[in-house]
Amino acid sequence: MTRHTLSVLVEDKPGVLARIAGLFSRRGFNIDSLAVGPTEHPEVSRMTIVVNVEGSPLEQVTKQLNKLVEVIKIVELDPTASVNRELLMVKVAATAETRGQVLDTVQLFRAKVVDVATDAVTIQITGNAAKLADFLRVLEPFGIRELVQSGMVAIGRGSRSISERSLRPVAIPAPPAAV
Repeated sequence: MTRHTLSVLVEDKPGVLARIAGLFSRRGFNIDSLAVGPTEHPEVSRMTIVVNVEGSPLEQVTKQLNKLVEVIKIVELDPTASVNRELLMVKVAATAETRGQVLDTVQLFRAKVVDVATDAVTIQITGNAAKLADFLRVLEPFGIRELVQSGMVAIGRGSRSISERSLRPVAIPAPPAAV
C-alpha cells in the first residue's frame, strides 16, 4: 500500500463531500485524512484527501471522481513537490513540578500555548505528521488529557496554482481589468 495525497477542486455545493467520500467507500478505500475548505474563489472548495492504496485502483477512483459534475480538477501531490501541514491541539497535565518541562517542550517544537489552567496546559502545534508524532511522544509522560488533530492540508511548491492547470473550464471569475 502506498500513501497518496489528492488535491481536489470542487464546486462549493451541498452534498459534494458526501458524494466523494461515498465513492471512496464503495471502492473499499479508507480515507486516512480529509480536509475541506474555501479557496481564493468563493464558489470553489478544495479537498485534500490522503489514502493508502495501490496505484491502479487509485487511478480508477480518480477517473470516477472526474466524472462527477461538481469535481473541477484532481491533482495527486508529489510529497517532494508539495508542502503539507496538520494542526494539533493537545491538553497536557501540568503540575507545578512539571509545568516548566512542558513549556520547554513547547518552545523546543515551536508550538504555542493557547490555554492555561491550574493543572493543565492546552498547546497548539502545526507541522507534518512526523513532527506531530514526535511532539506527542515527548509529551506523553506528562499525561495527555485530550487531543484533536485536523486533517492534512497540502499545496504544490512553486508559483503555479492548481486552478492554472485545470483540464476543463472552471467557473472562476477573471480578475477585474486594470483601469
